[in-house]
Amino acid sequence: MSRRLHLTVMPAATSPYLVLVRDLMHRPGEMRERTLDFDVPEQLGVGAAYVAEGTELALDLRLEGLHDGILVTGELETTMSGECVRCLEPVSRPLEVEFQELFAYSPEDAVDYTVHDDHVDCEPVVRDAVVLALPFQPVCRDDCPGLDPETGEKLSGHAEQKQREVTDPRWAALEGFRAGDTGPDTD
Repeated sequence: MSRRLHLTVMPAATSPYLVLVRDLMHRPGEMRERTLDFDVPEQLGVGAAYVAEGTELALDLRLEGLHDGILVTGELETTMSGECVRCLEPVSRPLEVEFQELFAYSPEDAVDYTVHDDHVDCEPVVRDAVVLALPFQPVCRDDCPGLDPETGEKLSGHAEQKQREVTDPRWAALEGFRAGDTGPDTD
């Protein structure tokens, strides 16, 4: 008679988002707090605003054991990067995001996420929360005047900046005409 050996393969702890929850599993009411500080392994978000690869991310987690899974409540702090959609200058500002998600024990009970090999993988939750918190059209400052449509130069927004009056070329021939000006004598 042969004996079968069952091995449980643990996920490679290469992802900084993996959190071991073995001590909380099937223990409703148990709670642990974890703080994770790491550099973002790959860029979060695309377009005008994103969290760049290598940016520091601080993640404070509260893990609670429930009857049907692990409830993960988190707050994260990082720095958003991008470019102003008005003047195209680089933008960098702090980004704070809160999230809460249930990781079910079994795939049948799961709405979105499950506990795998005594770990929860917070990467998709963090990625979704960050991407949803990024501004759609980031600006360097609220009153950014943008670029001059004629020259493409950055407008300074100062009051002393003289506004050039642009004449439509279709009306340029009439520019010399003045009210009351009768034009050349035809006598």
